[in-house]
Amino acid sequence: MSTHTESPIVAAPGGSFLIESRIPAEIFTHEDLNEEQQQVAATAARFAREEIQPAIEAIEAKQPGVMIGVLRKAADLGFTAVDIPEEYGGLNLDKVSSILITDHISTLASFSTAFGAHIGIASLPLIWYGTEEQKQRYLPKLATCEWIGAYGLSEASSGSDAMHIRTRAVLSADGSHYTLNGEKQWITNCGIAGLYTVFAKIIEPDGSEKFSAFLIERDTPGLSVGNEEHKLGIHGSSTCPLVLTDCKIPAANLLGEAGKGHHIAFNVLNVGRFKLCSACVGGARFALTHMVRYAKERHAFGKSIAEFGMIQRKISMSVARLFAAESMVYRTAGMMDARLEQIGSDHAPTEQETRTTVEEYAIECSIMKVYGSEMLSFVTDELVATMGGYGYVEEYPAERLYRDARINRIFEGTNEINRLIVSGWIMKRAMKGQLPVMAAIKRVMDEIMEPPSFDNGADGDLPLTREATVVAAMKKIALFMAGVASQRFMKALENEQEIMADLADTISQIFALESALLRARKMNDSGKASAPVAAAITGLLADESIALAEQAARRVLVACAEGDALQMQLAILRRLARFTPGDAVAFSRAATAAAVAAERYPI
Repeated sequence: MSTHTESPIVAAPGGSFLIESRIPAEIFTHEDLNEEQQQVAATAARFAREEIQPAIEAIEAKQPGVMIGVLRKAADLGFTAVDIPEEYGGLNLDKVSSILITDHISTLASFSTAFGAHIGIASLPLIWYGTEEQKQRYLPKLATCEWIGAYGLSEASSGSDAMHIRTRAVLSADGSHYTLNGEKQWITNCGIAGLYTVFAKIIEPDGSEKFSAFLIERDTPGLSVGNEEHKLGIHGSSTCPLVLTDCKIPAANLLGEAGKGHHIAFNVLNVGRFKLCSACVGGARFALTHMVRYAKERHAFGKSIAEFGMIQRKISMSVARLFAAESMVYRTAGMMDARLEQIGSDHAPTEQETRTTVEEYAIECSIMKVYGSEMLSFVTDELVATMGGYGYVEEYPAERLYRDARINRIFEGTNEINRLIVSGWIMKRAMKGQLPVMAAIKRVMDEIMEPPSFDNGADGDLPLTREATVVAAMKKIALFMAGVASQRFMKALENEQEIMADLADTISQIFALESALLRARKMNDSGKASAPVAAAITGLLADESIALAEQAARRVLVACAEGDALQMQLAILRRLARFTPGDAVAFSRAATAAAVAAERYPI
């Protein structure tokens, strides 16, 4: 089922934002939600207010049955069935609707963690790779939360290095069952799950190993759940080790093909990263509401602290980064839906086609995971700072929000790993000719050698021209960086992690700023009342982004050259990074005024 109608949204190739330009009409934004999607968002927000928020204390204390009870109430509304095909009890909604639910229920990290793991990394492997018998047996139970799902990949000695797991599986002589031995670590939902997707290496008779995935039911002999971990944050979510001791499962419970488990693990994590960003957006929106209301109500030196410039800066930058993350999430969901609609014009997209569509945007998924998680950490930190001593005590939500935010930079692949994925995938696609990045780098290099031009690549007749100039400049800076680094290190560039990270950060800032810019222009074109606020926010983002890009580029250039060559490259960088600063004080005051008037995120 799709809630989309035919639209001008462009299903641009993944990563193409670096070398292509879009117009506002070609991207999907939160303002483009149709009536049914708006109802989905409103229902999810109401569920958060009426079911999740009243249960916070009980969930955080892990009172028996409470988390499962709230999950089943979510299932009653269809929330846990959004990505499951209709023939297995699901709704099979579009990606925008799926993201809306995750976004608007994410007011308590413990719940959104449990919910996200269940509908994402625990259910999607079965949807995408399961046999018909496996789907018929398990998906209806997952759709209704009769069974909660868990995903067992990490181990004590192999977190980010997932391919070096130690859990082993041996096929019986008669081929009827596998025997698994090993231990999984940090498994979300482990203590409440009824079905586990577990990764292990099949040991063949010749000693070779095949990285594979298995479906294991909770009551399987040899499977045991360890004690709950005592964590820094997300206290209410279940996190336990999973121990496999001569655990025998039917051979029919092998998920996908033997030796192809890495495809399952990595493709599913793309969705996990995508949805994690939407959860961070929802969490940041909730935290920002507390920040604004406290700043408005708290008085010092005879006036509300929301009138102080330093507090306004905290509020406005929180609003700005949230706007960018939200813009990226819905832009990417729109591209996914547009691509699936193209397929759907001929036939209903298969699970493989859906999986391939998500994989197409692996670069964007990793960007959003990093940006979204770091945005949420920034907002919650500024919330604590705004509330001062009150923000540091358990009686107020700031303390919990601050602690809960930290995990997002760790799971679904650490932010360090995801940075390497962003730049690595861009360069890999370039080398394979899937993205004409090399041609774009050559154009920039040729342009650099020509006399300086006053053409900044932006249309002066459009709104937010200065910000568009910054986007164009940042794209040139990123391509210049990539060109210099590629010439210096060639194929060994992938081993230069610091350079790859700086490239990734610059590329990520480009996607964030461009998404915000296009959305702000679209709001202006349609006459949205909040368009002036969106313009001020985009102005703040532009100044921050170009400064970060120039700093990252300087580090890369210094690592790649020296002497006269370095001085020439630094001069080129200064030319590329030249721009007119905006009035950050005016932008900040405008964004804060709108937030204070609304007593929440003002967009």
